Amino acid sequence: MSRIAYVNGRYVPHRTASVHVEDRGYQFSDGVYEVCEVRGGHLVDARRHLDRLERSLSELRIALPMGRAALAAVLREVVARNGVKDGIVYLQVTRGVARRDHAFPAPGTAPSLVVTARRADMAAQERLAEQGVRVICVPENRWPRVDIKTVGLLPNVLAKQQAKEAGAREAWFVDASGHVTEGSSTNAWIVTGDGRIVTRPAENGILKGITRAVVLDAAKALGLVIVERAFTPQEAYGAREAFITAASTLVMPVVEIDGHTIADGRPGPVARDLRHRFHTFAEVS
Repeated sequence: MSRIAYVNGRYVPHRTASVHVEDRGYQFSDGVYEVCEVRGGHLVDARRHLDRLERSLSELRIALPMGRAALAAVLREVVARNGVKDGIVYLQVTRGVARRDHAFPAPGTAPSLVVTARRADMAAQERLAEQGVRVICVPENRWPRVDIKTVGLLPNVLAKQQAKEAGAREAWFVDASGHVTEGSSTNAWIVTGDGRIVTRPAENGILKGITRAVVLDAAKALGLVIVERAFTPQEAYGAREAFITAASTLVMPVVEIDGHTIADGRPGPVARDLRHRFHTFAEVS
């Protein structure tokens, strides 16, 4: 099946899909995005993703390109046209097409909307989760408003490449005070020696991850103790467990950080259980 993309009102072949050269997303990274998991052909946590999309757009003063119901219908149609049973759907909204100028374009400039979907190798993801992944730490060098899910991801790209070259799966940013903020495309978690789950508060310095929110709900429902506070790489080295979360990875155990083996070097029971139970607490529509 040939891939199909949605671009500004039209479903087009993915291989020929394009946007205008003066789209502000291309010129200025002036836009936002969302990535939603697809499971069994259904959207996972679409409501929460659309809530966050609206917030990001509002923070940047970009209009929602269409009503929420219509936008959800487009997401489902792209998933269906691509025959995606398990995978992701990607949504991007920019301020639109206008003559290149740093200031906002004239009122009434239509936002640009692109939606794509692709399948995921679920078996490969499960094998990876059974082994666990490696993480490295890098200095935080992003703009302060990482709570907005913008398409301006160059620091994240460079961090991810640094991790790849180090034989790791992810890079955790570390702020000037020496505390982990989040990963280049994930939220960061540890489990302390006394069994407490620790993750940084989503008040500043990190993105309020949708998968993160579901994991918090799941952990609370399971009676696990959660502490939202910052932690250092050194604390993580000595943790009982560590893991990362994102829509594309769900709950992924971490078994090594900066060359330090976490516990016995195998995925721990908390991360495994949260991964196994994740979709019990997620919204599937």
